[in-house]
Amino acid sequence: MKRRQFISLLGGAAARPLAARAQQPAKQPLIGMLVPGTRATHGQWFAALVDRLRELGWIEGRTVAFEYRFAEGRTDRAAEIAAEFVRMKVDLIATAAADVTLAAKQVTSAIPIVALMSDPIGTGLIASLNRPGGNVTGISVQQDELAGKRVELLREIVPGLRRLAIIAYAGNPPSLVELEQAYTAARSFGLDAVKIEIRRMDDIASGLEPVRGNAEALYVVSHPLINANRIRISTLALGARIATICGFREYVEVGALMSYGPNLPALFRRAGEFVDKILRGAKPGDIPVEQPTKFDLIINLTTAKALGLTIPESFLLRADEVIE
Repeated sequence: MKRRQFISLLGGAAARPLAARAQQPAKQPLIGMLVPGTRATHGQWFAALVDRLRELGWIEGRTVAFEYRFAEGRTDRAAEIAAEFVRMKVDLIATAAADVTLAAKQVTSAIPIVALMSDPIGTGLIASLNRPGGNVTGISVQQDELAGKRVELLREIVPGLRRLAIIAYAGNPPSLVELEQAYTAARSFGLDAVKIEIRRMDDIASGLEPVRGNAEALYVVSHPLINANRIRISTLALGARIATICGFREYVEVGALMSYGPNLPALFRRAGEFVDKILRGAKPGDIPVEQPTKFDLIINLTTAKALGLTIPESFLLRADEVIE
């Protein structure tokens, strides 16, 4: 074979694999879903994020891939999951709750993180709302800023309210901030207030026992550990004839009296738009952290009747939803 023919054949053989590789689909971005709770307690919220991504063209198995891990309300588990995602070289981490987001941020400063979080500036997650800097962006859920309003709502519909119990997870700094805000608001209204700080699931029943018969209402500070036990908390409170208020509708669905706060599925859908921007090239540190502008008042009328409470018609008319 002549030398020129050999080089020509060699060049053709090399070109074919290159052309074949050029025609292969691009690598799908991999998103690590760091779910703070369990599939049962948080799955529907992360599903809302995935639904919004689908509407924006990110189809699982075709244009994007997801890896789900469940922290089950444990910050130490969240740190382990984040480290696993780093080893997997995920392109983005989606999560919620300030302490869980902090756990992820401590593991990686390079992988973008989109999160729903409380007090992101106070916890050091971001530098400012307009210019978060670093690798974290998302939505600030403003739970502590609504504490006073929730206490005020309880006073409106619980006749003779004198003593308020406030339960919070002690391992999460934003939860403790909200606890103090609720405590201060209660005191400003002339109420006696008692703080219940828990660190594990087993502390819930023992923490609530002393207020049985001694408190007319319970303020629940939301956190993944608390969320994972919302049915238990609502059942214990109802059994003790204690009116309960919390931050999200999902508590009212399982027996709490009332909630006042942002709509979580809507916020997770909005978080999906943050993910979309980052997958298309935006830097998380350049995407302003948003705050909810609408807050829903939800009332469980069945629970009110079980507690012997008559909700004024004017109050019901203000509610965004009444569950019967």
